[in-house]
Amino acid sequence: MKVAERVANLPPYVFAQVGRRIRELESQGMDIIRLDIGSPDLPPPDFILEAMYRSAKDGSKHGYGGYYGLPALRAAISTYYLRRFGVELDPNTQVAPLIGSKEGIVNTALAFVDPGSMVLVPDPGYPTYTLGTLLAGGETYAVPLLPEKDYLPDLEAIPDEVARAARILWLNYPNNPTGAVAPLAFFERAVAFGEKYDTLICHDNPYCDVTFDGYAAPSILEVPGAIDVVLEFNSLSKAYNMAGWRVGMAVGNAKAVQTLARTKTNIDSGIFLPIQDAAIAALTGQQEWLEARNAIYRERRDLILSGLERLGMQARKSQASLYIWAETPDGYSSWDFATRLLEEVGISIGAGTIFGKHGEGYLRISLGMSTERIREAMERLQRFAF
Repeated sequence: MKVAERVANLPPYVFAQVGRRIRELESQGMDIIRLDIGSPDLPPPDFILEAMYRSAKDGSKHGYGGYYGLPALRAAISTYYLRRFGVELDPNTQVAPLIGSKEGIVNTALAFVDPGSMVLVPDPGYPTYTLGTLLAGGETYAVPLLPEKDYLPDLEAIPDEVARAARILWLNYPNNPTGAVAPLAFFERAVAFGEKYDTLICHDNPYCDVTFDGYAAPSILEVPGAIDVVLEFNSLSKAYNMAGWRVGMAVGNAKAVQTLARTKTNIDSGIFLPIQDAAIAALTGQQEWLEARNAIYRERRDLILSGLERLGMQARKSQASLYIWAETPDGYSSWDFATRLLEEVGISIGAGTIFGKHGEGYLRISLGMSTERIREAMERLQRFAF
């Protein structure tokens, strides 16, 4: 059979490859500590689970979830944005529920990218920004995220002809994989870039409620005029420990939101209704538990940082996200070090090159594993000869 070129030319999703190798090693009896995936290990609080249970027991809640999501869910998203960021959104035109933000990212490429169109992607960055563009037949231009720039893209360094051709500029703060954060002053420059070049600014913001040391992550929509050029993605995966539930949102410019929503209506049939009800509970219920959850992540962050320091490895002390961005020891490429660590001592971490060529020399370590297992991973690392 013939396979579509857009799929034949699509590189395999690296985390799927890593997962396959991990299963092989586990089948041989090796105990693997997974610090490669940013999936929360903690469950949602009981009030979210109970909302799901109640809804799932209702026999009327097992049909299609609705192409545009429940009105109550869109209202809950609007309420969340007003409470959390002081941003007012029209739930009928500026909010689109998603089956997880990853789905929305790919469908955004299908909605806005023509074959040959240019998309600006961060490097290092979440691979789906590039893969979605490739599926749509577009071309990517890598915008470097460098430590000397605090992992913020230098928008002024983008060639004018590239900027003028760009349909989308992808941003992501708090950042995956580096853990970097962005001030509102940077978002102001990004909005000005979108206005100047008629470029849709897509900001991926799933880690905004995973923060430490008193830091509060902003939304780019707090910038005056952002609503004219911005589509922001958010998710309950990281903030509410609901990664497997697959529920997220796209908000912002009404034309962009409605274009994405129209694309989705031709691809999916909406989110399972009990999951929508649970998301409403999560967004509108008590939020105090997030502080205690983040304290657990902060403890894990500090545990990893101290373990790396004892080995002479350098790493960023992140204020947000689920990740530590660490430098690879001398004499190793990112991929070689990560591979040896997996094969020899059973610790799986992300090679920086998974996220782009500017990730070479770095490793991404996830906080999404129990404190006890992270402590064990640091002990294994101490025994690793490098």
